[in-house]
Amino acid sequence: MMDEKARILQLRDELHKHNYRYYVENNPVISDQEFDFLMHELQDLEAKHPELFDPNSPTQRVGSDLNNEFETVVHSRPMLSLGNTYNREEVADFWQRVSEGLMGAPFQICCELKFDGLSISLHYEDGRLVRAVTRGDGIQGDDVTANVRTIRSIPLQLPPGGDWPRQFEIRGEVLMPWKSFDRLNKEREEADEPLFANPRNAASGTLKSKNSSTVAQRGLDAYLYELRVDSPLPAPPLGEGHIPAASPLQSTPPKGERGGGFHYQNLEAAARWGFQVSKHMKLVDKLEDVFAYIDYWDKERRNLPVATDGVVLKVNSLAQQKSLGMTAKSPRWAIAYKFQAEQAETTLRQVVFQVGRTGAVTPVANMDPVQLAGTQVRRATLHNADVLASLDLHIGDRVLVEKGGEIIPKVVGKAEADNSKFLDASTPRRDCSRGTKIQNSKIEFVEDCPVCGSKLVRYEGEAAHYCPNDTGCPPLILGRIEHFISRKAMNITSLGPETVDDYYRRGLIHDAADLYELTASPKSSPEGKDFKPLPLGGGLVEAKILASIEDSKRVPFERVLFAIGIRFVGEIAAKTLARYYGSMDKVMEASKESLMQINGIGEVIADSVIQYFANPVNRAFVERLRSYGLQMELGEQQKQAQSDKLAGQSVVISGVFQHHSRDEYKALIEQHGGKNVGSISNKTSFVLAGENMGPAKLEKARKLGIRIMSEDEFLSFIASPASD
Repeated sequence: MMDEKARILQLRDELHKHNYRYYVENNPVISDQEFDFLMHELQDLEAKHPELFDPNSPTQRVGSDLNNEFETVVHSRPMLSLGNTYNREEVADFWQRVSEGLMGAPFQICCELKFDGLSISLHYEDGRLVRAVTRGDGIQGDDVTANVRTIRSIPLQLPPGGDWPRQFEIRGEVLMPWKSFDRLNKEREEADEPLFANPRNAASGTLKSKNSSTVAQRGLDAYLYELRVDSPLPAPPLGEGHIPAASPLQSTPPKGERGGGFHYQNLEAAARWGFQVSKHMKLVDKLEDVFAYIDYWDKERRNLPVATDGVVLKVNSLAQQKSLGMTAKSPRWAIAYKFQAEQAETTLRQVVFQVGRTGAVTPVANMDPVQLAGTQVRRATLHNADVLASLDLHIGDRVLVEKGGEIIPKVVGKAEADNSKFLDASTPRRDCSRGTKIQNSKIEFVEDCPVCGSKLVRYEGEAAHYCPNDTGCPPLILGRIEHFISRKAMNITSLGPETVDDYYRRGLIHDAADLYELTASPKSSPEGKDFKPLPLGGGLVEAKILASIEDSKRVPFERVLFAIGIRFVGEIAAKTLARYYGSMDKVMEASKESLMQINGIGEVIADSVIQYFANPVNRAFVERLRSYGLQMELGEQQKQAQSDKLAGQSVVISGVFQHHSRDEYKALIEQHGGKNVGSISNKTSFVLAGENMGPAKLEKARKLGIRIMSEDEFLSFIASPASD
């Protein structure tokens, strides 16, 4: 009889194969009941043998209830974005540029669907998934391996005996199919929770969830579109490994081009290994075939189970890709053609005004439901007062609605000039719900906040109107709390918007200072003030929230100043003020004249600082934070670290660094009087360059004679004694 260890290995192998057949091939060979029986058997055996734990076991697809903290990982090669176009002329220009760049040599273009999801980089060693990293900023992303393991179309273990390299990276898109998206929003609607606007937002929010069991329940999917290997792959046997045809436009590469060194053939290999690769790719060598592919999928995409927003065109030969090279932001050998937004016609029934957490007031159209880009749309944004006025809308108008970038529904105009015939007995002539104002059925922007009644304000240079009542209007209060706990402010990572909403509704918190009164159980301070217990009833989650709140008391003063939420005082302005004045008391008492003497602080910021601290509610809030132990002045180490070695110098950072992160280097530059800038010009003092510095930046720096300073040179310079 087979021993239990061998049976565990056998069950894992069988279940991996059944997962692939079900989720990738859509061709299961056993019933759900039989699959569940095998899974339960494996779970029981693994429980008996914890020493045989394997993070890539099929049993780990269900995820964990433990919170995950995401580690930042630098990509081995940057994940660049593609240049976008919406018109055929620019596609033809791209074709011409490729032809000229290859000096007239023949080339093939691989046409692919552009899936609307979240880019992911998967790393495999010895056939096993070892790391999954989001695109992030293209240079570095978040390690989301635990969450990706729950996506059933991503193989955790490749089948033994395959011709896959020992180590490789494969990139693709994590997305939420329409079916999963509709189910999720239905569940959220029944639970009276805010709905996701589109599948891309839902996929992004899900993949970044700190609870992998939540990810497992939401039904994410993944399509892989780029295989990265160190050496060309061997050619597969003829007749094997082709990506199956799924449309009349499908083709396979000429026999003369089979083998290693080609993008399409690499993806054929990935499909053989068990990865889900789109079945709708096509190789072409004529521009008219590109246009035929675009025209076909512009219509047919509506029948796909997942959201797509365009077509990606890539040069097939990897050698030709290398020859064409890259710009600073995107490859020259690829381009994305974005489909025009789909429009639909419907009837406007009502306009409501929503108050966002920044205080911005947005008019939203309520309409008869209409099918648009795969979803049923009932609401659409009208943006702001200027857009609303330009549309000249009346209740009962027939309006055109589209999804900008296939994401956010918006009203773009009237369907016809005379709309009066569409009014009926059910159309309200006057409706003041949530601030709607109708005069002779024409929609006008509100003058007062629809939530708290405060008179709205419009700041110079802003398109939006704002509610100024940031200490008394609930949406603004919640927005201030969410800003306070954010990563670049107090970094209370165990709290999220939904938890903040829940605590606010329960009356546990009324502002961010109340967070420091939360406890695991009821207690009173020596002064007799009652501290409020969390509603979780004990456990790891509660302990983690309280520990994160306690840790935030060590956050440096400059971030505390940023966290308290002075309008127009962003992260950089907060650092500038903190380092100039050194303490909260001095900032609170600063005059407008004093503030405007500071480089980078203009009249708008100066007025905002003065107004903030003129409000007794804000002063009381700051004093409460002080009483709970938050940092209200620069630490001794920060004071000692400051110098004027980089005073008046503008520094560009580029590349990947070994000793410190990019954010840490930016902070060092500012501590020594320098200024961080994003692009190279003749005003740039020097470039702090790490590995893989952008080639365009390097070329421009050399052309302008800008000094390139290495990481070690920079650290030695700022550590050296000040010269007399």
